[in-house]
Amino acid sequence: MSEQSGVRPSPADQLFGKIALKNNLLTEDQLRQSIAELSAGSDLASTLVAKGLVSEKHATAIRQKVEERLAEEPAAGEGGEAEERLPPAPPREGAITPEQVAQQEWSDLAGKPLGEYLVRARKIGASDFHFQTDSPPMVRIHGKLVRVRHPVLTPEMTERAIRSLLTEEEWKEASEHLDFDFCYERETHGRYRTNVFRQRKGWDVVFRLIPAKISTLEELHLPDVLRQFTQYNQGIVLVTGPAGSGKSSTMAALIDIINEDRHDHIVTVEDPIEFVFPSKNCNVNQRHVRRHTASFATALRSAMRADPDVIMVGEMRDLETISMAITAAETGHLVIGTLHTTNAVRSIDRIIDVFPPREQEQIRAMVSESMRGVISQQLITRADGLGVEPALEIMFSTPAVANLIRESRTYQLLSVLQTGKKQGMTTMDDSIRGLLNRGLITREAAIFHAEDPESFRK
Repeated sequence: MSEQSGVRPSPADQLFGKIALKNNLLTEDQLRQSIAELSAGSDLASTLVAKGLVSEKHATAIRQKVEERLAEEPAAGEGGEAEERLPPAPPREGAITPEQVAQQEWSDLAGKPLGEYLVRARKIGASDFHFQTDSPPMVRIHGKLVRVRHPVLTPEMTERAIRSLLTEEEWKEASEHLDFDFCYERETHGRYRTNVFRQRKGWDVVFRLIPAKISTLEELHLPDVLRQFTQYNQGIVLVTGPAGSGKSSTMAALIDIINEDRHDHIVTVEDPIEFVFPSKNCNVNQRHVRRHTASFATALRSAMRADPDVIMVGEMRDLETISMAITAAETGHLVIGTLHTTNAVRSIDRIIDVFPPREQEQIRAMVSESMRGVISQQLITRADGLGVEPALEIMFSTPAVANLIRESRTYQLLSVLQTGKKQGMTTMDDSIRGLLNRGLITREAAIFHAEDPESFRK
């Protein structure tokens, strides 16, 4: 860690910087610039917090580690090896384990409106609620699906409960197509992304619980480096991961930062609308596919005529939607969208492979110029069973990344991620290893979720 100012950083400052760097809270360039700005009597932690590079919560945790380390080895800040692990983030207040949920008695809700089930599911911190024929109700909590103690639901019970949620027109559509997506919302119950579908035994409904407020990056345990994706004026940013990996929450956190920090027009296209963004410094318009517009592609085509600055695409699921998103990014808009892919390399390949072979060379050139980065994530159950932690693969677009995309050498992107830590990049396995080293997840969980499981068996 070099010094560029007349004020020599103290051993505590040097140790603080090493820990912050190791935990990907900032880049080396940001650290070097902050050290250069130190003045007599100031400390690095306060400077980084004031610049918005490190949260107060992380600063407090690192300060404590610095004090402990310096008390044990006074010279550690000068040249010894610094403690490089942050303490585990605490579980959510009042969190309970899936095993405890399985012992809960829900029979008192039998025959009551579905809204009362949803209130209880939200109270225990569930992410999803299943109301299924020929089974007791189920909740997904900390990544695990658990049956609660409740009488088995009959086809008549589930159909009656589902019909009570829908208007006659909506029930007609569900009966005609045999499935139906919508957002269930009641002031006393909250918001839920809802899927009604017919299966061999009867009608079922599954609810995804949408938090009452948009969480910050810090509250989601995501690194502050993701803020950089909100500072682009044009291009495309992908948030990817399997179903239930927290993509919507991450994307909502990024959009909320833009809503607070910029004075732009934000258009979201979703199916259905999940998080509601009240206009802050930005003007926000949200459109529900099949309610406010025919399709994602038509909504994107329309959005480009509505003087947008930022376009959020709930899901880039087909050729036409992806093509329109790339066009929007090419024509000077910032597009933030999701894909169901598991890492940065597969995300780039998915974007390109959806096009006919004769068009792929041109699309590679367009993507290489418009791509701003990829956030791939998955949620891993904590070792204490009281929540989940995000593991992320982060790729920022650099000249090297753009060149590999253009020349159809995306298989070499992994090496760029491994050497791009100064720019804030990380591989999925490095992120998982960081969670394991901090005692947040078990080795078994690390092996299960890793791209290279063998590297975690050693």
